[in-house]
Amino acid sequence: MSAAVFVVACNPQEDSKLPYLLRLPIDGALVLKARDTWPRAARIYCHRFEDVWPFDAEVLEEVPARSCRRRGAVIDLVLDRPRLARSQFVFTEIRGRPANLLADAEGGEGRQPGREDPPRPGDPGGLRDHDRHS
Repeated sequence: MSAAVFVVACNPQEDSKLPYLLRLPIDGALVLKARDTWPRAARIYCHRFEDVWPFDAEVLEEVPARSCRRRGAVIDLVLDRPRLARSQFVFTEIRGRPANLLADAEGGEGRQPGREDPPRPGDPGGLRDHDRHS
């Protein structure tokens, strides 16, 4: 793999409650099982994939990564696409067991659907982020 690429595929483990595989371009291609492909409204539970990347994986998406950096217990991922480009993988413990959470790094997490954000100072015409990017 010459360029840094974030890959999403179907998890071949049919009995898993985590139907997706996420391959991060860090640490020799870190692979996680996940409940969803990207955090759109809430955090997503992830868990380390114990096997090697399946050679026959059904790839759903491949996106070039602008950066993928470890910061302590967090991996910051920035993809080269206009929307849903920033995320954080948080490595922690839940009930004494290792757990990974995938969270939106753009501030979308915790927003209430239908609730508008206040205008930002200097925003032309009071446009909100979602108005600009829709």
